[in-house]
Amino acid sequence: MPPHHLRLIETTAPALPGPALPSALKGPVFRSVPAALVPARRPLGQVLLDMKAVEPGNLLRALALRDRQDIRLGEILLTRGWVREADLMAALCQQWQARQVDLVANPPDPRLLDRLGLDFCLLHSVLPWRQTGNVTVIATACPDTFERMRDALPGGIGKVAMVLAPARDIQLALVRARGAALARRAETRVAPEESCRGPQGLRARRIATAGFAGLALAALAAPRATLAALSLWAILTLVATTFLKLAAGAATVRAALARRHGGPPPALPAKLPVVSMMVPLFREDDIVPRLIERLGRLDYPKGLLDILLVVEADDVATRAALARHRLPRWMRVIAVPDGPLRTKPRALNFALDFCRGSIVGVWDAEDKPAPGQITEAVRRFAAAPPDVACLQGILDFYDARHNWLTRCFTIDYAVWFRAVLPGLAELGLVVPLGGTTLFFRREILEELGGWDAHNVTEDADLGLRLARHGYRTELIRTVTEEEPNSRVLAWLRQRSRWQKGYAITWASHMRSPRRLWRDLGPKRFCGVQVIFLGGLTEAILTPVLMSYWLVVLGLPHPFAGTLPASVVTGAGFLFLASEVVTLSIGLWGLSGPKHRHLIPWLPLMHFYGPLASLSSYKALWEWITAPFYWDKTAHGVVSMAEELPEPSVLVLTDPVWLPPSVVTPLFPTGLQRPPPAGRLHFSALPADLLPDPPTLPVARPGLRLVTPAKPSPYVLGSTIANASLRPGIEFQTSFEGF
Repeated sequence: MPPHHLRLIETTAPALPGPALPSALKGPVFRSVPAALVPARRPLGQVLLDMKAVEPGNLLRALALRDRQDIRLGEILLTRGWVREADLMAALCQQWQARQVDLVANPPDPRLLDRLGLDFCLLHSVLPWRQTGNVTVIATACPDTFERMRDALPGGIGKVAMVLAPARDIQLALVRARGAALARRAETRVAPEESCRGPQGLRARRIATAGFAGLALAALAAPRATLAALSLWAILTLVATTFLKLAAGAATVRAALARRHGGPPPALPAKLPVVSMMVPLFREDDIVPRLIERLGRLDYPKGLLDILLVVEADDVATRAALARHRLPRWMRVIAVPDGPLRTKPRALNFALDFCRGSIVGVWDAEDKPAPGQITEAVRRFAAAPPDVACLQGILDFYDARHNWLTRCFTIDYAVWFRAVLPGLAELGLVVPLGGTTLFFRREILEELGGWDAHNVTEDADLGLRLARHGYRTELIRTVTEEEPNSRVLAWLRQRSRWQKGYAITWASHMRSPRRLWRDLGPKRFCGVQVIFLGGLTEAILTPVLMSYWLVVLGLPHPFAGTLPASVVTGAGFLFLASEVVTLSIGLWGLSGPKHRHLIPWLPLMHFYGPLASLSSYKALWEWITAPFYWDKTAHGVVSMAEELPEPSVLVLTDPVWLPPSVVTPLFPTGLQRPPPAGRLHFSALPADLLPDPPTLPVARPGLRLVTPAKPSPYVLGSTIANASLRPGIEFQTSFEGF
């Protein structure tokens, strides 16, 4: 006997005996029907065509795109505005003989959510909605995966039936029902033994406090001996950090020379994946318009883009700024419930559960990513071995000429992201990640528990945890520009947060040095000590190191009577050699055409270094008194003076409505062209706002070159940046997918 399938059917027969269905599902009944009697399911495209909900040409383009994109047909049609969501849901209901439910008007039973499990619902994007007798009605936005999900259901659920609901409604219902639980989980996703939270972090701060107190007492009891000991430690730190810089710089140069003789870039995968990019915002209402405009310039297929704008639930100003903009379908807002902890990694952990992509990335709110950045990340992941879990892009600044501080900050970033970090990756050492332009394989990121919500440099900590679990990070040559700090006090606050995070990260991973040695191996273990401990102590002891300029200049040194003369002289030459290495690496980092104008400013970095010393003292104080305090960096101070103006756009103005049967000459040559397929498609508007075709006389349209008189806001969903206030159609050289 063939197996039976549970399906929703319309019937005019009397209802079967049993418990009544919810009012939202009255009409159809659930019956067990032999599989042999179930008619073949019609394709979704055919259903939409029969409903006259999609144009044949747009459906053909969507089918061509689906062949090389890892995405459902309905999502392609929705993202490009080729079908209304209401029509698509109606077509899915007809195709699967299911009913649609309104989760806002008829919210789910929260008790059923506990039976099914929050993790299960998030993984499969489903929501248990009602219990009818012994049948559990489950809402889903993906009916094609419902059968596979049925096999993975936890025991004790019993019989299930399917209803349909939009994916955003399911997400909203999950947050409303279990938002507090999701927020608490976001704070503790990382295992306690790998997190800086808990009593072990307190123990490390107490040890540090005792150490600083002992150092202060030693300085009072024997000041010269204490200064001599600090001087020897500073020299040792200087030697270690200089050697690491030199090795990293040499590795970067070798890799750059090898690329010049390398082959073509790797090919893209046969099917492009969905990529989710999280953009955390907190009190960023003034930067929202620029952010949306920059994200709109990405050239990755919009149907495969999943942009999550992550905001705090009580950040009224930012949420209002986002509400004033019509976001395209591939952008959505994730509101993080309030809690005792408010940090960027907590917000990222919360939003991670709602990402759709197999690749997950992070940008900051003030970032301006290169348009082809996601394509480059997808290309590299497709060619990289499976142990490459993370890709780090290059960070740069726009408007570096604003003042002296922004110039020095740009030099600092150029050296770090263009010379040091690529070298660390080439040497196989731990790569402390930057906070933005990061791309992860999602399954590996979830395996590690995401970000440590209590660490104020969650990026560097995640890079170290990736290495401890056997994964690697690579650098990709794609650039994201962001806003530099142009004020000294703001710079000190930001740098002190980074240094505090480095101290917390080092202390949390050094709870068990033997285990860290076993996880990383000798080379990477030593590299961690130099990067984290060495970098922090070098900043703290900068005044001691700067004193050796006296030896270089032939002046008497304060430690001349405490340390042997040969030691003082040798330390002076080591300091000079370190400065030469630093300048050489700086020249390499500034060798690109965009940064060559900063080479004359390179010697002034000697005055930039002491600022890091000042911020390190603030970092140590906050590590002891307020380890989890997130000192927010203000954005929007430096304008984008270097941003290119909008280009002129060739548009067709005063368009003419042509029925499908009409052919009209478009050019004076008398050549005939086929007309559009029955309706005008205004790309600046979503499908549900398209007006009905106007009744206009057939006339020859005119061409006009339109140049914006002044910078204008980006119109979402369109490749024309407000080129004309009149209705217009853009001339495109090709259609994607053909």
